[in-house]
Amino acid sequence: MTSIQRLRPEGLVSSPAFSHVAVVPPGASTIYVGGQNSVGADGVLVGGEDAAAQASRALANARTALEAVGATLDDVVQWTVLFVDGVDLAAAYGAIASDLASDEPPLVTSARVTGLGVPGALVEIGAVAAVI
Repeated sequence: MTSIQRLRPEGLVSSPAFSHVAVVPPGASTIYVGGQNSVGADGVLVGGEDAAAQASRALANARTALEAVGATLDDVVQWTVLFVDGVDLAAAYGAIASDLASDEPPLVTSARVTGLGVPGALVEIGAVAAVI
């Protein structure tokens, strides 16, 4: 195997938004991106109470972290997306869905939480990626 395999096995729900299983080949470099929220480089939260704006900035921050080690969104094996309870999920996911779209989408774990570490943050996005 010379590439990451992202699988949607028969017998499990088939979704264009996520895969169920990923296999990373031996020799690949694994990259872990810690939870990114919508804090700018100046330490100030971006997006106010707009979940879509916060999701967009959180994903942009994750992209910046990946690019720092030579990876892209296409190299992501699994996303973890946390939303503060009460956030408009359709708006938040809608803001980032086109950037995450793929013929072989990564795995996605998503959860609603009561709060995040950064006061006012509504969305946090983490990732595991692999570069061959």
